[in-house]
Formats: sequence, structure tokens, C-alpha cells
Amino acid sequence: MAASKTQGVAAGMEGESGRSRSGVEGVAYEDSKDCILEPLSLPESPGGTTTSVDSPSVPCIFCEEHFPVAEQDKLLKHMIIEHKIVIADVKLVADFQRYILYWRKRFSEQPVTDFCSVIRINSTAPFEEQDNYFLLCDVLPEDRILREELQKQRLKEILEQQQQERNDTSFHGICMFCSEEFLGNRSVLLNHMAREHAFNIGLPDNIVNCNEFLCTLQKKLDNLQCLYCEKTFRDKNTLKDHMRKKQHRRINPKNKEYDRFYVINYLELGKSWEEVQLEDDQELLDHQEDDWSDWEEHPASAVCLFCEKQAETIEKLYVHMEDAHEFDLPKIKSELGLNFYQQVKLVNFIRRQIHQGRCYGCCVKFSSKADLRFHMEENKHTSLLPERKIWDQLEYYFPTYENDTLLCTLSDSESDLTAQEHNEHVPIISEDTSKLQALKQSSILNQLLLQESLKN
Repeated sequence: MAASKTQGVAAGMEGESGRSRSGVEGVAYEDSKDCILEPLSLPESPGGTTTSVDSPSVPCIFCEEHFPVAEQDKLLKHMIIEHKIVIADVKLVADFQRYILYWRKRFSEQPVTDFCSVIRINSTAPFEEQDNYFLLCDVLPEDRILREELQKQRLKEILEQQQQERNDTSFHGICMFCSEEFLGNRSVLLNHMAREHAFNIGLPDNIVNCNEFLCTLQKKLDNLQCLYCEKTFRDKNTLKDHMRKKQHRRINPKNKEYDRFYVINYLELGKSWEEVQLEDDQELLDHQEDDWSDWEEHPASAVCLFCEKQAETIEKLYVHMEDAHEFDLPKIKSELGLNFYQQVKLVNFIRRQIHQGRCYGCCVKFSSKADLRFHMEENKHTSLLPERKIWDQLEYYFPTYENDTLLCTLSDSESDLTAQEHNEHVPIISEDTSKLQALKQSSILNQLLLQESLKN
């Protein structure tokens, strides 16, 4: 449900975004340094990723700045701010380093405008305040072919590595739970941990770079960190009891750090193991009877716009925001006559301002969300919305948080339309039929039928 609603928003603005390639009209409400350059998520469960210290570096496409591969977000931010170039769908690039090196060479041979779409920001502002940004994406055939070739090359390398590990008989490893030593093939150790310690990370044949995987897990345990909930404990005995009692002898499936150790994540461009598994499950469901008698729907919680409060129903969340923050979203929707897409823009705008620590009522920035919340509630700025032109912009079609359930609960019924919208493009049909015969005789259709019969 969440995915379909969010995709609906993107579909609704597709026409506008297509036209915006030649010029995007908008009002810059924040400085370039305040822009959000990475996907955000509302809090769900603890997790995170670690980076390798000795990872190779990647140069900027245009200058001599270098960044570690593990810090590619810093490179992307540098290219946006310093060179105004945006790379679309970076997560779908199989080999980021080779991708950057390829385009660095191509941009040295030809102008950037030969490859990138030009997006003009603030096109209605004075000329000196306008900015041109360049979008590099797979709409360009050369970029699409490059991405596919990098994916094929990466898959080939992974399969070769996997085959080498499957045939390797010189493996040496130590069990993370009982310190027993194992020699031979990696499957001996993995099967031991699954059988003796109920710790199953998957079939050995589905794993690649096994040594690195085991080292990563061992390092977390050495740091007294639970492998599933990723909480840290004061000593090994406490950690051991926790993992046993909570049945946490498994890895966190939401931690993307582990994706690179499973072959399934390399099979299809842009698809993770979860998406591939969903497709397989769907094929099984298609061959089963449609028996939904035991279906139990688990409601998704929506998060307040101003604090961390979560509610299972939108009605409860509206009551909370009105009581705690004096923000009445249904009333604002009614007074301003907001349709579904305008509500989406407003919610995403407020989310972004709160994330950046800025009061949208007076534009003052704060160092913490607690100070911001106190200021807005004390001065009643939660209900002090800026002018519509500030937040009713194309950029706010995109969710500030990728998992924002509130967007999926906004009403998009016909009742949202204002009286003016109801009256536009609605044909008015007369109910007076007393002179129906006269209308038939004087109708222009009679003349058209007569002319058609004369032609024939």
C-alpha cells in the first residue's frame, strides 16, 4: 500500500517533471548547503553500516578532488555543490569507481551538455540568480549501456569468486560461539554454527566473500554488539545471554552492509534480495487458491510532523498534532482547498524544514529539534504556514523520508476538490424538456445529416 501510494505521487507529477528539464520554476527556500543529498528514513529499528578505512579512492568527474569509495555520498555532494551535476539512481550503479572514471574520461573529450539534461533552477528569478544543473541518467543510451556492462562484469567476478570459494579446501576458520577450529571447506564451519548454535546465515553456496563476511560478524561480537538488534552490551556474558534469550542468533536483514555477501543481490540490476524474493513468492501465490480467511492486516504507524510520536491510525495522529502542537492538518486542507498532491507537497515541505532544524514560520534555525519544537509551540508557529508559492513546488513531490507512512494516509477523494474545481469543465445539461420537439427540429445535427446524405 505504501509503495503504491508513493508511486502514485511520482506518476502524478511526471508530466510536470518532464517539462522541468528545460526549466524548473521554483522558489529557493534554503541555502545549497541545506539541501538533502541522501535518502532519509524515519526511525524503525536500530541498524547501520560501517565503512572500510583502506578502501580505494575515487576522483571527482571534473576536478582533482579524491574521496574514498566508502564515502561516495561525500563525492556526490561535492559534485552537486561545486559542479552542479547530479547522477540519477546511483544505487543502481554496480561499480561506482569504474562508472566515475568512465565519465571523467568522456567529459574531458566532449562538453557535458552533450550527455546531460540541463535543469534550470529559479527560472523566474533574475538572470544572475538562476542556476543550471546537469542530470546524468540512463535515459542516455550510452549511460544505460555502461550500467548494464558494469552489472554484467560485476556478476561475472562474483560468480568466479563464489566458484573458487566453493572448491577451496584450504579454508581455516574459528567458530564465533565455541572457538572450535575448522579446516577444509567453508561449509563445515557454517553448517556447524547452524547445527550446534542455531546461527544460520544461509546456505554456503549462496554466500560470497565468506572470509570477509565472517570477519565482519566477528568484529561486531568483539565490540559486544548484538548481530540482530545491533545494541551494544557491557560484557560478553550479557551479550551471550541476550542473544540466546531473545533468539537474536541471526543477522539483521535490514542492514544493507550484509547485502554484498549474498549472490542473489548481484543477479538483477537494481534489485535487492528482498525484491527478488518477493517475485518468487508472488509466483507461488499465483498457483495457490485465493484463500484469505486467515489474513490479518498489521497497520503501519504514521509519525508526527513535529516529534517522534507514532499512531496506528491517521485520526489518532491528527488528534495528537492538534492537541500537542496546535497543528490541524484537516482544517488547513479545508481552508486552503488542498487536493491530494498539494497535501503531499505541504507534508514533505514541513518534514524537510523540521529535519533541517528550521522554523518555517520565521525561518530561524536551531541546533536541536527539541529547541525548534519549543520555539514553534511557544510562538504558535506550527500553524503559521508560509505563502503557498514557498511550499507548492515541484521538489516537494519527492518524500523527505522514504518510509513516510503519513503520505499514504492522505485523502484523495473527490470531496477534496474545491467548489471552483467542481464547476470547471463540467457540462451543464438542461432539465427542461417541454420544447424537446422544437430542439430536435432546429438542431444542427439535422443539417449535418442532410449534407452527408447529399454527398452520398
